[in-house]
Amino acid sequence: MASAIDERCRALRREGRMGLMTHIVAGYPSPRKTVPIARAMVRGGADFLEVQIPFSDPLADGPTIMGACERALANGMTTKKALAIASELSSGTGVPIVLMAYYNTVFRHGTARFCADAKAAGVGGLIVPDMPLEEEASEHFMRSCKASDIYNIRVVSPASTDLRLRKNARGAQGFMYCTARQGITGARRELDPNLSSYLRRIKRVSSIPIAVGFGISSRAQVQALSGHAEIAVVGSAIIQVIERQGRGGEERAVERFVMGLRRG
Repeated sequence: MASAIDERCRALRREGRMGLMTHIVAGYPSPRKTVPIARAMVRGGADFLEVQIPFSDPLADGPTIMGACERALANGMTTKKALAIASELSSGTGVPIVLMAYYNTVFRHGTARFCADAKAAGVGGLIVPDMPLEEEASEHFMRSCKASDIYNIRVVSPASTDLRLRKNARGAQGFMYCTARQGITGARRELDPNLSSYLRRIKRVSSIPIAVGFGISSRAQVQALSGHAEIAVVGSAIIQVIERQGRGGEERAVERFVMGLRRG
C-alpha cells in the first residue's frame, strides 16, 4: 500500500507547487480546540499536519512552541491522548499526519509499542529530532519504524557535515526535514542567506523531497523556498496567531493565516 506521504509529494510534483506542512502541539491551546484548529489549517490549504506530543524539556524548540508545550501539559495532555488526537485527524482531514516527539517520550511509551500505536492512529511518519543514528544499535528506533511500516523522517541542520547528510539520506523516508538554521524553532523575518547552498548540499546526496522548517512565517518566505525545497513547515508563527487572537475566533484566524501563506 502506497504511503499517504509519498502520494501527497507526488501530487505536489504533478501540480508544480510548494507543499505546506503546518505544526500544532497536541493539547494546545486546549485539548478541545486542537482538532478544530488543525482542521482549520487544512481548510486554509495545509498539505500535511505535524502533530507534536508536548514534552517538558523540548530542546529543539524556541520559547513559542515551548510555551505551547507547557500549556498543553498543564491541560493534562499525555502520549495516549495525543495519539487519539492524531487518530481523529488522520481519519477526518484527508491529509497525511506526521507525529513529532522527543525520544524520551518514545522510550517511556516503549519504542516498538510507540511505533505500532502511531501506525494504528493513522500516522504516516515520525519526526524524533533527538534520535541520532549512532543510538540505533541500542535503541532500535528505525527497526521499530520499519516493523510498523511507518516512516522515520530524518532531521538535518546546516551544521550537518556532508558525511552525516549521506548517512541520514541512506535511511530517509517520505521527506528529509531540514532545519533552516542551526538552533531552535521560532518565527523569523528573514531566511538565512546560506540556506540555498545548504539545500543544494542535501540535493546532491538525496533524491527524496525536502521539507524546510524553523523560522518560516510568511508567504514571501514560502515562495523563496520554491525551486530549493518541496515543503515549507510553519509552526511558531501559527501559535503566535492563536495567542494574538485570544479566546474565541482562533479557527478562523488560523485558516486565514494559512490561506495567506498559500496565496500566489
